[in-house]
Amino acid sequence: MIAGLTAERTFLRDLGDGLILRRSAPADANALADFNSAILSDDGPDAPDAYIAAWTHDLLSGDHPTFGADDFTIVEEAQTGRIVSSLCLISQAWTYDGIPFGVGRPELVCTHPDYRNRGLVRAQFQAIHEWSAERGHLAQAITGIPWFYRQFGYEMGLALSGGRVGYLPHIPKLKDGETEPYRLRPVSEADLPFVEDVYTHASKRNLIACLRDERLWRYEVFGKRDKNANRLEMRIVESADGEPVGYLAHSTRLWGTMMPANFFELKPGASWLSVAPSVMRYLQATGELYASRDRKQLDSFAFWLGGDHPVYHAVADRLPTVRPPYAWYVRVPDLPGFLRHIAPALERRLASSVLAGYSGEVKISFYRSGLRLGFQQGRLSVVESWRPTPAERGTAALPDLTFLQLLFGYRSLEELRHAFADCRVDSDEIGGLLQALFPRRHSDLWPIA
Repeated sequence: MIAGLTAERTFLRDLGDGLILRRSAPADANALADFNSAILSDDGPDAPDAYIAAWTHDLLSGDHPTFGADDFTIVEEAQTGRIVSSLCLISQAWTYDGIPFGVGRPELVCTHPDYRNRGLVRAQFQAIHEWSAERGHLAQAITGIPWFYRQFGYEMGLALSGGRVGYLPHIPKLKDGETEPYRLRPVSEADLPFVEDVYTHASKRNLIACLRDERLWRYEVFGKRDKNANRLEMRIVESADGEPVGYLAHSTRLWGTMMPANFFELKPGASWLSVAPSVMRYLQATGELYASRDRKQLDSFAFWLGGDHPVYHAVADRLPTVRPPYAWYVRVPDLPGFLRHIAPALERRLASSVLAGYSGEVKISFYRSGLRLGFQQGRLSVVESWRPTPAERGTAALPDLTFLQLLFGYRSLEELRHAFADCRVDSDEIGGLLQALFPRRHSDLWPIA
């Protein structure tokens, strides 16, 4: 028995060479935390990362709202039980232009150096892709190092993080005798409905957003270990008379010499211009506390809020350094099915474009596969896989998985045409249709971790 789960239940397959693939169990928590924190440490296996260890423990604690104790895959030596490779799948729901869809998030992917280049990660991705399909997920998404996850059907196609950086002299000082117009305090249980409402309203700015209910917010604010790599300090921003106007979430430590704000939102009608200076002063004060605690130096602050955000425009001169977004890897195993699911969003876009009421079709070649979209009076009537041939090359082409960059708003059609010589559009009509259906849109996800 493995922590109450039978060996038959946890076993997945024999990988040969004395290795087996199985699911995790609660009793694996300590061994997995030790393994992940050593292999994923930026400072090498002799300096384990306590933040990675805490994250692993939290996932296996039984308290996570969307993660089960058997949601890790483990490759181990059959005779010794030694873990040599592992990863996990964190279930969640996102929205595409307001339309919910299930997502599986692979994470904590690591293999002992002595066991790399044996296909162990590939075998585990095959397993979690099956789990994700069983759970009804329409996509998978993961953050990670450049190129690696392309091997498993992923494309870097969704904006990840990015922001604006300011330096301590850019923070406005209170005048003599002036009191702070806004203050920040810890979030309480009673604040969760307010946080949820503000978050839901702010999410409308983004093409892709993560759905969060009160249970998820409770876990986010109160449920994680202090050193969980994904834990953020959350604060309510309130006026001097105690009226909540927004929330701030920030790191529990400096990033180098920078104090970052990871998420910052205000309720409708609140003034970003008025509130931002108080938040900047709070970031400086908090950063100085962290610097003193950790024997570091603070020289800057950041709003790490994606490619675009209202605060960037409110205090633009105080945020001179731009850090462009990186990218999520995304995978959509059934592209026609996903497009049928988001058809209402595509039809809304078409209805508000210069091609309102459009009837016609576009055949998009991915060179080895393709997609046919048919429209009748502005309605998406046909979505199906299609294969280009030498005699029928289609009316547009987007090589390999670059269509996912268009679909998730990461790049515009013109940007893709500029970057890829084999990206083509055969007419103004088809170009206009694709631009209407898939405009470039910002996203700044707060995923479940």
